[in-house]
Formats: sequence, C-alpha cells, structure tokens
Amino acid sequence: MFHFFKPHQLSKIAVLLFLLILVTAGAIPSYLTGHLPWMKPPQVATLKQLRIVRREGLTIPGWERPIPRNIPIGGHKWLVQELKNDSTTVLLLLLTQNDHKDQPQVEWTDLNGFHKWKTDSYRTLNFTVDLTKVIPEKSEKISVSAQFFRSWDQKQTFAVLQWYAQPNGGSATPSIWFWEDRKAQLFNRRVPWVAVSILIPIEPFADIEKARPLATTLGQNVQLALMKEALRF
Repeated sequence: MFHFFKPHQLSKIAVLLFLLILVTAGAIPSYLTGHLPWMKPPQVATLKQLRIVRREGLTIPGWERPIPRNIPIGGHKWLVQELKNDSTTVLLLLLTQNDHKDQPQVEWTDLNGFHKWKTDSYRTLNFTVDLTKVIPEKSEKISVSAQFFRSWDQKQTFAVLQWYAQPNGGSATPSIWFWEDRKAQLFNRRVPWVAVSILIPIEPFADIEKARPLATTLGQNVQLALMKEALRF
C-alpha cells in the first residue's frame, strides 16, 4: 500500500509507527498488571520550583528584574515581568504548571482575548539551547520551535514570541507536550511545562524580522533560566 504515499510521507509514517510500537511495548506490562500509568500518573518532580517561578519570576542576564506581578487571564494567574535594559522594555508573561493535573490547553487564545489584539505575520522561529549551561556533563543542544507574529492594538505594536517550555526543548503546539508526557509516564516520570509569551515593542506595523535577533536571544535566555529553576525531569 505504500506506493500510494510520497517519500516524505513515508518517513512521517515510519516515525508514527515507531512511536506507536514504543508506547504499546511500554504499556504491555501495565495492562497485564492492571496499572495503567495515565490512570494515576506520577507527580511532577519540580512542582515546588514551578510555583516559586510563578511567584517570583526569572532573572535574565543583561536585563533589570523589577518586582513581578500576577494578572488573571482566562481563569489563570499569569506572571508578568517588565524586563528593562538601556534601550528597551520587554514584557515577559509566564504561566507555570501549578498542579500535577495541569496541561497546556488554550493559553494563546486566552492571551489574544485578554489583550484584544489584532495579529498577522505568523511564522515559526526556531532556536537552540546549549545544555552544558545547565548540566555541564551533557554536551548537547535542545531545540525550541516557537510561534513568532505581529500583534497590535490602538496604542502599541509588538513582535510576539510564544512557546511551551519543557525540559527537553519546547513548542508552541500543546500536543507536542501531550505525547512527550505520555512517553515519560511509561518510565514513571512527568514532563513539566511553562507557557512563555515575550512581547517586544516595535514601530507601528514594522516588519517583525527586525526583532528576530532580540527575540531569539531572549527566547534562549528564558528557556535556560526556566531549565535552571524548574524544568527538570
């Protein structure tokens, strides 16, 4: 039947089959014993640290750290920090996992509704983080695939960077976390997460590509800070 698929589709099918085999093989012992990991999942190991971040915020190298504040958005309390340096002020919004049962859902929709933004110019911004800065003995890099877009209201235009930060990288898509967490539960672990939104002010209706270097650097520093503070298996 595979002659109906194109070569790039076959590679995707192969990956999906591999994941299915991995999940099925790991779940067989649980089915035999009657203990399914997702029926009573293990606890998040760094929940205490996540709650501290939720309360105190992050320290980002090269940026002043004013006292953070919490604002209610979509039924959750987001932490907001105004990061300042000599040339600009950037808004950092964080929603950390606050309970073992919490999972990413509609955070981006909640933010859009709260700010009453108009948005366009959606694209993906990929960046990597060097793990040796967190775990010296690990000489590898992890990848983050964030969404990058322009937003504006009557007062301000922003270049916006958003993703769900995890110990092994990050993505703007909630389903990526879901499958990573399910795989981790097979080994009696959980994948903690933090929703990150960075708002960089730009000239009215300016091209967001001008903000890409700053967005990339900030994304790397925020991911690193979260991994040092709370994102560990």
